[in-house]
Amino acid sequence: MIIHRLIAHHLFNRDDPRFYTMQARDALRWIRKGGVVLNEQITALDLGAGHGIFGSELQKYGCDVVFADESNFLMPDLSGASFFEINLDQDDITGLGVYDLVICSNVLEHLSKPFDFLAAAGKLLKPNGVLYLSWTNWLSPWGGHEFSPFHYFGSRWGHRIYDKLKKRPRLHTPFVNLFPTYISEILAFIHRESGLRILRAAPRYYPELAFLVHVPALREFFTWNCALLIQNTESKNC
Repeated sequence: MIIHRLIAHHLFNRDDPRFYTMQARDALRWIRKGGVVLNEQITALDLGAGHGIFGSELQKYGCDVVFADESNFLMPDLSGASFFEINLDQDDITGLGVYDLVICSNVLEHLSKPFDFLAAAGKLLKPNGVLYLSWTNWLSPWGGHEFSPFHYFGSRWGHRIYDKLKKRPRLHTPFVNLFPTYISEILAFIHRESGLRILRAAPRYYPELAFLVHVPALREFFTWNCALLIQNTESKNC
């Protein structure tokens, strides 16, 4: 369980590089417990990479990592890394290639067409390759991101109430760069995709309480951030 460490760190340091490094390392421990081997034989894609912290941690295991995002925000240490510029809502992701492991961390809630992305995600994976998908669902305590918990007033009014009361700059606006997602809908969609199989599901920051993801309604409120490990079961990519 890492939630208490993240909250304590954020209180004093906000979301500095160390904050995201803690998240990445903890997620990689969870991925490895799911049976995913990380070594120099593994090709990986850090999709929606941001500063590239997750991919950088993968490189420490010897993985061959490619980074992709809408713009190149990679850390100076990654200046020579392979990078694709891509808009996940507009561009064809199949041009990114295929990998043993694809990381998509805290990206899904920022996509206007999350189901289109999920429908194509299997094409990024080699046979038996896995996708690590982690995102903040709308009804979680952090569903509105910086204007939480005002998002519980609804996607039309929550951010406006925040603006009137807090009078602080806001990065996210519903249906502009933050889109309500629901765990039940995401799980149901993946189960309908014949080429995908969920290997593991848990609240990202307290995976010991994995049962929460399987409890309808409760999971929407008590899973702070949902983490899924999804396997491509197709024998070949089409």
